[in-house]
Amino acid sequence: MLVEYDFKVRWGDTDAAGIVFYPNFYKWMDEATHEYLNKSEIRSNTIFETMKINVPLVEALCQFKKPLFFEDQVTVKSVISELHRKVFKISHEFYKGEDCVAQGYEIRAWTSFLDTPKAMEIPMEIRYKMISEVTLILTKK
Repeated sequence: MLVEYDFKVRWGDTDAAGIVFYPNFYKWMDEATHEYLNKSEIRSNTIFETMKINVPLVEALCQFKKPLFFEDQVTVKSVISELHRKVFKISHEFYKGEDCVAQGYEIRAWTSFLDTPKAMEIPMEIRYKMISEVTLILTKK
């Protein structure tokens, strides 16, 4: 499943040269991940409130190809690129119009916070929500 997250670059996202300050790409990847989960009907606040489960960040990387500037319209395209027993990798591509300006990924762990934080197996019903319906149909044949 591909999820798109759109936003406009704000003045506070830029540095003195008027270019987006690089940590903002990591902030936007985090926002895009939670948008992906919401579109997959996995609400971060709900699973934490009801089950004390969250998806903390284990690793992140972003490669920058072209700069972004104040008021640029940006679309982040996100997809689960790897799904393991306890962790998943979500890949993000940043677009300004047709141009890919950056790409990156996050690796997150399905984690229980009932006691000491501990990674746990991602439930099968959650796995199905995290991946494409098309993928599910193709794997059933």
